[in-house]
Amino acid sequence: MKKEKIPTSGGSRRSFVKNTALFTGSAMLLPNLQMNAMVNVFNDKKLKLALVGCGGRGTGAAVQALTADDNVELVAMADAFEDRLQSSLMNISKAMGETKKVKVKKKHQYVGFDAAEKAIDQADVVILATPPGFRPQHFEYAINNGKHVFMEKPVATDVPGVRKVLAAAKIAKENKLNVVVGLQRHYQDSYLAAIEHLKKDAIGKIVSGQVYWDSAGVWVRERQPQQSELEYQMRNWYYFNWLCGDHILEQHIHNIDVANWFIGEYPISAQGMGGRQVRTGKDHGEIFDHHFVEYTYPSGAVIASQCRHQPETMSRVSEFFQGTKGTVSTEGDNALLKDWGGNTIFEHRGKDDPNPYQVEHIKLFESIRNGGVLADAENGAKSTMSAIIGRMATYSGKVINWDEAMQSNLDLAPDNLTWDSPAPVQPKSDGTYEIPTPGKTEVM
Repeated sequence: MKKEKIPTSGGSRRSFVKNTALFTGSAMLLPNLQMNAMVNVFNDKKLKLALVGCGGRGTGAAVQALTADDNVELVAMADAFEDRLQSSLMNISKAMGETKKVKVKKKHQYVGFDAAEKAIDQADVVILATPPGFRPQHFEYAINNGKHVFMEKPVATDVPGVRKVLAAAKIAKENKLNVVVGLQRHYQDSYLAAIEHLKKDAIGKIVSGQVYWDSAGVWVRERQPQQSELEYQMRNWYYFNWLCGDHILEQHIHNIDVANWFIGEYPISAQGMGGRQVRTGKDHGEIFDHHFVEYTYPSGAVIASQCRHQPETMSRVSEFFQGTKGTVSTEGDNALLKDWGGNTIFEHRGKDDPNPYQVEHIKLFESIRNGGVLADAENGAKSTMSAIIGRMATYSGKVINWDEAMQSNLDLAPDNLTWDSPAPVQPKSDGTYEIPTPGKTEVM
């Protein structure tokens, strides 16, 4: 069967997510769906897909999954909120057009805190795209029930959640279940080309580096008069740690993950500083607007990590590493390796490369069809933990040791919530929230 060229990446993750939510971008993924088939002709079982979390990212991921394989159909959806589910269903149906791949009966449109498990039960493959505070319990349930999984990053917001994901990741591998995590740089040609040269010792041992996610920030959803505190926090989830984990975790994890990948290790400690100077409103919850972290690795490498949500400041999303024989830089679709004399060792310019957000779904379904095992969950959990110890360091002002932090029982995201549950974080009398204070805030 003829395959169509995979759509190119064409822009940043944030612009891609924005476009997906509006479905101007998603429609572009579908110039001719029938020619974009990735089915293995030796295994043509119809795969049933469930979407858990119907925001912009979940909606876009569902379209990508349906585009990735000729013989998959969306049969179930779940979200805490009915309006989000219906909006997502409408947009997915619009994007998929006449393909007849969207077959979500009313009885399989689940709403509420128990919706995820009900949707997962209907499917062979599940997409987990709720706010990340819910990810560990949803992933655990999916794996325990024999499902293949695509889940967005980060995979948890606290250490107990990381441990839960690591335990489920082990079960997934034992049971030959495929798991792809939305750290899509692992499926991006420029990064894959760079890592191949690093494996060949092109720049020697990496000893230092700088990783960045500096931007103006993201959306804010203002409190509505009829909302309970719990509903308000869930709709404005980016600004509450039990749901999001702060932007060092939700966004900057990508760059920290690249550092881990290129070095071939996970950090043993973190120390740093941060705060909030610009984003200080009531609707900005409890998170910082800037973080700067120094990560130390077992090999002795030290990485300087910075992320910022402040308008009218330097905007940069990239990575730069120094080795004993040269340097490597990665930004957008490009990668560049140089020796210390300034000579180019390798350069990749990828404006026509396949879209990595699409590739990760294609690879997932190919692996399922071929009986392979993609096992992203362990790295996803450990890169999540890397960002968490960075947050612990900036919130506390202390040196955070990985091994000690892994023993933490500070549970930010409680299981078994209902609409009668109190919100895990409560506002002060003036409507603001307690902000972490270095030297005072306990993080473990």
